Amino acid sequence: MSETLEATGQPALIGDDLQAVERLQNGYERIRAELAKVIVGQDAVIDELLIALVSNGHVILEGVPGLAKTLMISTLARCLALSFNRIQFTPDLMPSDITGTDVIQEDRASGTRQFRFIRGPIFANVILADEINRTPPKTQAALLEAMQERHVTVGGTRHDLTPPFFVLATQNPIEQEGTYPLPEAQQDRFMFKVFVGYPSYEQEYQIAERTTAGQTHDVEPVFTGDEILAFQQIVRRIPAAPHAIRHALDLVRLTRPNEPAAPEFVRRMLTWGAGPRAVQALILGAKARAALKGRHHVSTDDIRAVTHPVLRHRIVTNFSAEAEGFTPERIIDQLLSVVQPNVTGMSQDRQYQKAIA
Repeated sequence: MSETLEATGQPALIGDDLQAVERLQNGYERIRAELAKVIVGQDAVIDELLIALVSNGHVILEGVPGLAKTLMISTLARCLALSFNRIQFTPDLMPSDITGTDVIQEDRASGTRQFRFIRGPIFANVILADEINRTPPKTQAALLEAMQERHVTVGGTRHDLTPPFFVLATQNPIEQEGTYPLPEAQQDRFMFKVFVGYPSYEQEYQIAERTTAGQTHDVEPVFTGDEILAFQQIVRRIPAAPHAIRHALDLVRLTRPNEPAAPEFVRRMLTWGAGPRAVQALILGAKARAALKGRHHVSTDDIRAVTHPVLRHRIVTNFSAEAEGFTPERIIDQLLSVVQPNVTGMSQDRQYQKAIA
């Protein structure tokens, strides 16, 4: 029973873990079917949300108003039998409006007074932080502390959040006047940045037909919170071969302009590259994707499939990129084209030189 994945030293999944991966794959298909009762299209967005969820990560969603982001997230929470709260971020929102506050409560029988903590909306399994860039940094920081530490501190007392805890923060790409953009260091706390695009013609036709006919659809729960926690542990036990880990490492390190092997376009277009947290997100996201597809090991295709949502908010472009029309998406596309899977164990310098030869 000590079977290992060749050359990794990591134990292969056996017994109950294999059955759990099968349950996760079947549940994944059922969740997609349940969401399709309410949400039209957005398959890629749903996949990335589920990958982040079973990886125990948080997500930034960016898209214009009216693309059903709130409906998608609340419906996903119902599919997972998780509690859901939506927080509308505004310029006057205070940290206590999110975390909760201590209030003085009087005991009428004894006449004594004591503080009692009133929980804020952060105490839920799934949190929609709507338009997070419209509230000041002090309030953003309160949310980000809860995301990272999984607890809030009020009046010197720590209050733990109930797992699973999943934050989805939305940003509106238009109307940037009067906003407070998240600093790069705080964006790095989010595992993925997901773009929510316009539907196709046929999808928009279905949306118009459904939403104007007064039809309602009940969504059946697929998993429980305890099952999600178990899946999050199983995802981490999925083995990743050394060449898959090296590929994730190469993709991240070659986004850094000061890296000796960095491509010329990276040195010219980027001010900052991604940090070590991006490597962790790539590998965990790849493991989650493999599990959702019913596979028991990570492939380089899994790594490459999650590269865009992992890197797009972690690289900082400069004026040259803007002048030449290079967006983070285009830079990542070009990076993927020159950095191929490192199956031979060669150094990233030799790998890049071979790619451009």
